[in-house]
Amino acid sequence: MSKIIEIYTDGACSGNPGIGGWGVYLLYGDNKREMSGSEYDTTNNRMELTAAIKGLNALKRSSSVIIYTDSVYLKDGITKWIFNWQKNNWKNANKKDVKNKDLWVSLIESVEKHQIEWRWVKGHIGNVGNEIADNLATNAILDAKSTQL
Repeated sequence: MSKIIEIYTDGACSGNPGIGGWGVYLLYGDNKREMSGSEYDTTNNRMELTAAIKGLNALKRSSSVIIYTDSVYLKDGITKWIFNWQKNNWKNANKKDVKNKDLWVSLIESVEKHQIEWRWVKGHIGNVGNEIADNLATNAILDAKSTQL
């Protein structure tokens, strides 16, 4: 039986909207990988979604994955809300367009390749994987700010 890949994801934003960063910390047995990036004029929710997409797209083959996120928006969106959004032509419960549809569609495509368990973790309480992902996202923002000057 193959090992489970653990992915810790986080997104952050300096201003909302503002400069955003995403961070991913992948664990597979003894192997570890860190990834991050940034975008200008984005939101924290877009960065949370981007982190999950980037983490899943980094996997080379179909895998069993546990994704840890401190974002209720991400976890509940992909495990609960998305089904009604799709059924209702990407309208939310208030009949308004679902925000970040482009990223939700990308996430669905990334999710379909894997067997995924989504786990919510409370942020900023010392969970090592979550702290690493948070630091990656925050540092990506700092790097983007320094290159913007």
